[in-house]
Amino acid sequence: MGSWMAGWTFVPRAQCRLSTDRQFNHSDFNAKRKKKVAEIHQALNSDPTDVAALRRMAISEGGLLTDEIRQKVWPKLLNINASDPPPTSGKNLRQVSKDYQQVLLDVRRSLRRFPPGMPEEQREGLQEELIDIILLILERNPQLHYYQGYHDIVVTFLLVVGEKLATSLVEKLSTHHLRDFMDPTMDNTKHILNYLMPIIDQVNPELHDFMQSAEVGTIFALSWLITWFGHVLCDFRHVVRLYDFFLACHPLMPIYFAAVIVLHREQEVLECDCDMASVHHLLSQIPQDLPYERLISRAGDLFVQFPPSELAREAAAQQQAERTAASTFKDFELASAQQRPDMVLRQRFRGLLRPEDRAKDVLTKPRTNRFVKLAVMGLTVALGAAALAVVKSALEWAPKFQLQLFP
Repeated sequence: MGSWMAGWTFVPRAQCRLSTDRQFNHSDFNAKRKKKVAEIHQALNSDPTDVAALRRMAISEGGLLTDEIRQKVWPKLLNINASDPPPTSGKNLRQVSKDYQQVLLDVRRSLRRFPPGMPEEQREGLQEELIDIILLILERNPQLHYYQGYHDIVVTFLLVVGEKLATSLVEKLSTHHLRDFMDPTMDNTKHILNYLMPIIDQVNPELHDFMQSAEVGTIFALSWLITWFGHVLCDFRHVVRLYDFFLACHPLMPIYFAAVIVLHREQEVLECDCDMASVHHLLSQIPQDLPYERLISRAGDLFVQFPPSELAREAAAQQQAERTAASTFKDFELASAQQRPDMVLRQRFRGLLRPEDRAKDVLTKPRTNRFVKLAVMGLTVALGAAALAVVKSALEWAPKFQLQLFP
């Protein structure tokens, strides 16, 4: 055969092509990743920080990629100055807090939320920090009421950014995105859950009718919503990917993501016995191998197609607008658009954000890029999440905001 054949092994042509394709795919993936990292750093280093670009990066495929990047970007998405000292309290909160015993019980039960293999001493130290963060935020914000599942959100921030920054970020999150869940009653939380079935009905009436016949309700999605899926997903990578997405979007985006999970499992649901117990049991168990990027993209598409204002009548037409989660988004989200509060004040003085201007612009400029729309929703929310039952959603005036702040 000749010495030139020595050391060679015959490989079928198809297998050789597959191996080559994998090499190209891996190379393409690395190139895209490097490009995205560069774009994120460019947005971070802009003066002022390009928060809109950071939101687009957080929404688009792969999210913010690494915890190191999240440590820099998450504060920008919440308009937090990472160099500011964290809030403190001079009180012994473990002695005076009415919530201490419940928080302690919940944190003790949170072992699985910490990385497997973490030394026990390190994990116990983080649990103590977790308790301190929660009690401090509650003490500083007496209008907030602790709920079981809140610690699942706080621990995610603690593991990604550390105690000091987590305290500032979660405090801002608690007074905005999570505000509805921290009311003394569950009325607003229930109202947000009421958006789930109308979303499903818009996409798949057959699935909607089946679930209605089974009288399954929406309680199966409660833990998804109030923990941002942190309590039900085992892989921490999937949790932080969703947090990238939710932090960059409207406070109601988690309920849209809940809807796409149900829609993704259409066949399983329709093959299930049509009774409450069977359907509830099925949907309560979230598969861990979901196609997260595809579902994130679909959730964004559904928000653009069926904004909350279009679903409000079906969700709860009788509920009156009230001050809830997103009602205080306006100040900090407008400020985060360019990280310069004085610019926001000047724009307000000029009357650039009048509701009638927003509505007018919807009629004249209905088409925008989907990622731009999704990023702008997080920037423009001025309405309570539950209050969206009777008033216009931020998406409807997103183009006007885009024109004014991103010339």
